[in-house]
Amino acid sequence: MGVEAPIVGTTLSHFYGSGELRKQILYEVDVTVRAGEIVIVTGPSGSGKSTLLTLIGALRSTQHGSLSVLGEELREARAATLERVRKQIGYIFQHHNLIDAITARENVEMALYLHDWSSRRAVREQAAEMLAAVGLGDRIDYHPSQLSGGQRQRVAIARALVSRPRIILADEPTASLDKQSGRDVVDRMQELAREQGVTVLLVTHDNRILDIADRIIHLEDGRLSSFTDAVIANTRQMMGLLAESHRNGDLRHRIASMSGDEFRAALEQLTAEARRFLEATELANDEAFRGMLDEALFAFTVKMGDLLDAERASLFLIDRERNELWLRFAQEEKGKPVDFRIAIGSGIAGSVAQTGQGVRIDDAYEDPRFHSGVDEVTGFRTRGVLCLPIRDADGEVFAVAQLLNRRDGKPFDAGDEVRFADFLASIGVILRSWWATARSRRED
Repeated sequence: MGVEAPIVGTTLSHFYGSGELRKQILYEVDVTVRAGEIVIVTGPSGSGKSTLLTLIGALRSTQHGSLSVLGEELREARAATLERVRKQIGYIFQHHNLIDAITARENVEMALYLHDWSSRRAVREQAAEMLAAVGLGDRIDYHPSQLSGGQRQRVAIARALVSRPRIILADEPTASLDKQSGRDVVDRMQELAREQGVTVLLVTHDNRILDIADRIIHLEDGRLSSFTDAVIANTRQMMGLLAESHRNGDLRHRIASMSGDEFRAALEQLTAEARRFLEATELANDEAFRGMLDEALFAFTVKMGDLLDAERASLFLIDRERNELWLRFAQEEKGKPVDFRIAIGSGIAGSVAQTGQGVRIDDAYEDPRFHSGVDEVTGFRTRGVLCLPIRDADGEVFAVAQLLNRRDGKPFDAGDEVRFADFLASIGVILRSWWATARSRRED
């Protein structure tokens, strides 16, 4: 039998106020945090992050749903049960909440007086040991007003950890700290939590510290989702489809079998995932995320061509450092990926890359811009072409998308161009994420 997760919340809903002023903050939230996990909760202000944290910390009454913390059901729990749970949790708040009239060691000692300790001497020794562990061994007799913001937060961390809690709940622990102080705080929290086997649930807006997490979940408008769940349309059902398919190596086949509506929904959700990724550049070293993007972009490119009734869809990256146009994502030829480079000014795609203007061409071989060498390499015979630029957030063209040959033999028309551009608005965001990881790998 597996050990029960220390935090299990099921269909949690929470309201503030009453009558006409009653406002719902959480909507049927399901959350499970395993023992020893470090989980970060992100989301905009007012999304319910702090409310969720205080519910888990038994600092607020559970109203609707079920919430089990350390094996205790908190909904309608007795005061003695809530107190027993609180004693096993270390709390770190956005503001350190230290008492300035007493020293750093005495602030830490206060957490130990909630527990049964054999002697005053043992309490003092344990508090001093924990302060030394967070790098404040030479500051134990300083008052909070004599410490820097980062040092005060370290005292708060020492206070949270000194009683060896089973859970740490941290609400914006780096909000008032500079970059280095914030990094020092979370690194120390991570190190000590790992050493003690503590479960950490941390709420933050700070993208600089996302790398300490084993898992990141996102709360918005009172509803919770994981970053992985955001990859797909119908959250859990579709996440299982993509994640399992990726692990099993058949993601492209699964996406190819989607209906148009399912494909658009999956594309929209992966676009949201990619936007979050761009905001959190620390994730650029996440191999699983990179692999998922790579596989999904191949699958989405092929599916996009199918939905637009083209024989082939392709995505070119503009590699300005090498002055090349990189054909990276396209339908496979004879089971082999199409992946090669041409000079940046070559061909129709190169022209679109340079001018930023989309083109529709009925007969590619009659156009002087056409690069026949691409057909020679791929064995493909191009007729009609629809080629559009893809721009980054600053409006600069960083990629080019291309459709070749309508299956019915007709030229591409204005309606095709509108639908193509609509797909590219989403795929462009995903492609930017992929390109950012590719550049990161090159720099490494």
